[in-house]
Amino acid sequence: MDATVNAREISLQEIYDQFAETYEKNRGLFDMSEILNSFYSGLGIKKGNLLDMGCGAGEPFARFFADHGWSVTGVDFSQRMLALAAKYVPEMQTVRSDMRSVDFAPDEFAAITAIYSLFHIPGKDQVALIAKFYRWLSPGGKALFTYATKEYTGSAEFDGYKEFLGQKLYYSHKTPEALYADLKNIGFNIDSATYREIGGETFLWVTITKPL
Repeated sequence: MDATVNAREISLQEIYDQFAETYEKNRGLFDMSEILNSFYSGLGIKKGNLLDMGCGAGEPFARFFADHGWSVTGVDFSQRMLALAAKYVPEMQTVRSDMRSVDFAPDEFAAITAIYSLFHIPGKDQVALIAKFYRWLSPGGKALFTYATKEYTGSAEFDGYKEFLGQKLYYSHKTPEALYADLKNIGFNIDSATYREIGGETFLWVTITKPL
């Protein structure tokens, strides 16, 4: 990995550490209850293991699943966001790491979520990470992730910076068609891909299933 990428990632980590300072007053900005309930009901099981990639403070997904009796593992590279997670979801097992660096046992999780996180890593690394999702999911398991598109960045494909809460954040995405092709090549079934506006932002929300 070149020095430019390393510098960019260090900056992103520092930015999310800073976001922890203002997290409390922005907690209610994004209402994802409809998405949460839909994804949970679609899993078809009452309890299992959830992996939340880029978990941040653990809300709302990790908190929701923990409240429903699930065992939850959260991965994030921001120490200060994980400190908030210890407050809001103390029962969650946390791993401080770049999402691309962690590894888990095959078939370990019934569900994986990557909410507002996958598009912050370079596009060339996204396919490899999603392929890991496939390996980590148990047969029939599902993943839900948010993907940036031209509705957010203004470009069909994007690799650069956008402003968020007064900070310049790195984003990377392909076209939705290229994303769908990658998902199918990995082996996933695509359950749904829906544009949703939440908190004044429009992203593509994708649910995929590892076949039985």
